[in-house]
Amino acid sequence: MGVTMATNLTDFAAQSWPQALALFSALVLCSLIGLEREYHNKNAGLRTHTLVGVGSALFMLVGKYGFGDVLDEGLVMLDPSRVAGQIVSGIGFIGAGLIFVRRDVVRGLTTAAAVWVSCAVGMACGAGLWLLGAWGTAAYFLVVLGFLPLLRLVTRSRPADALLRVNYEDGRGVLRSVLALATAAGFSVHDVRAQRRTERDGAATVDLDLRLEGRADTGHLAAELSETDGVLRVRVLRPDGSE
Repeated sequence: MGVTMATNLTDFAAQSWPQALALFSALVLCSLIGLEREYHNKNAGLRTHTLVGVGSALFMLVGKYGFGDVLDEGLVMLDPSRVAGQIVSGIGFIGAGLIFVRRDVVRGLTTAAAVWVSCAVGMACGAGLWLLGAWGTAAYFLVVLGFLPLLRLVTRSRPADALLRVNYEDGRGVLRSVLALATAAGFSVHDVRAQRRTERDGAATVDLDLRLEGRADTGHLAAELSETDGVLRVRVLRPDGSE
């Protein structure tokens, strides 16, 4: 057994150009994906995606060709698909590390998905399916770059949400005027929250938060509201409520 293993370990016929081509194709295709992420200044860029793809291809090659010495002896039964399954499970740890949540906003999902695709492209190249890997890379660029104009077109036709904070003097019937102006501008009011407070000089004011939906210009509405009698200040807030 020991002699047979030594012979197989020095048998370079089993380590030929097809395996090198598989690694090279994974290197090229995953580098293209990494370059796109690097260009957009994402956390995982050129090096991460390239290493993920090359590593996945190498794992696949080891699963296909790395156990010839023990298989020739008939000592074990090998299922190469198990290696692919373990790669898919392992890449989840890298993807999870790229996703974070801040103020209820999830970031990093696209980059984590790009790492997942790089892993799949590398696995395809390692399995000898180089053309499939190229198609997968082309599909990646179609989704990441080609879908952006379509997404803008869809979101442009969809009413946008806006959040306004209006500070006005209490007791002057300003709320009725504010709601009338917002409706006349083409916005529909979905949420109204008012908080009364007393200023240092004893005057009573109200902080009014309006969540609006519509296609009109929010800045134009804010300018109209600021000119309303009794309105002290108007601010356009972010969707999370911050300025």
